[in-house]
Amino acid sequence: MSFIAGAGLTNVDLLYQNMPKIPDVGEEVYTDSFSLQLGGGLPATLLNLGRLGVPAKIATELGDDLFSRFALQQFRKNNVVPMNLYHGDGIPVNVTSAVILKNDRSFITYGKNGMAPDEEAKKAFYHMAHGAGICLMSPGGFTDVYRKLKAEGTVLVLDMGWDDDLSFERYREEFELADYYTPNRKEALKLTGCGNLLDAARALQKHFKKVIVKADSEGCLGVDEDGAFFVPSVREFRNVDSTGAGDAFLAGFCYGLFHGRPLRECVMFGNVTGGKAVTKVGALAAFVGEEELLRRQAGMTAEALQL
Repeated sequence: MSFIAGAGLTNVDLLYQNMPKIPDVGEEVYTDSFSLQLGGGLPATLLNLGRLGVPAKIATELGDDLFSRFALQQFRKNNVVPMNLYHGDGIPVNVTSAVILKNDRSFITYGKNGMAPDEEAKKAFYHMAHGAGICLMSPGGFTDVYRKLKAEGTVLVLDMGWDDDLSFERYREEFELADYYTPNRKEALKLTGCGNLLDAARALQKHFKKVIVKADSEGCLGVDEDGAFFVPSVREFRNVDSTGAGDAFLAGFCYGLFHGRPLRECVMFGNVTGGKAVTKVGALAAFVGEEELLRRQAGMTAEALQL
């Protein structure tokens, strides 16, 4: 395969850690722990892929503001080639201030939910993604581009997140196009109406030849040509902050697809990258390199349980 591509908004997180409390109106509270990071979503998956040595490209919206310049720096630093779809003079990235307490957190976000590309943006994304081995899908305005890429042989991977109105009918086009769909437990149960993960996975077989359902901190359930299996999470990883875990899992999963690995190994890779991501605060603070990923996956071979 040549590279992995995707289109999506960029998120920048301002993380105020070790906060003693959330300030009331008129109050100011200080903390000695702060970090500026790229946030979660499709860009985070592509950054994790870049860190694993997989060529990655992103079509996104970047301006001339300090947050966009920071994001551009991070893309380039982590081997992700960005293409800008924004032509205004505002701040096109989403900016989130996260106030992190010991056992809770609050968020304030400036920005928007999703992209609304015009025809020029669609053409630009298609030319960038043409020839990609894998394209990460997001619900929105790029469905026609995904359709063209699929016809050319690009593998489409859909990770869409939670939606109160999640249904096969609402996202019919996306589900018909996607080669792989990567829901978590809540999304899979909502979508299928099933009461447990195994039944949900089998229901998803009506739409996908190979199925995965993330079981949160427990691991991941999969179904391939040999039947259903379960890969437990990596025991050594301690959960500090689950932000970005799904994005990191998707990176490991796509790393496996990119290198032609079987579904079970792709899930193992995803468990490693997703598990490592939760060991620090922020979506991209903790990550594995390719050497560690391969070493940990090799040690997990006997852990895939046939169901």
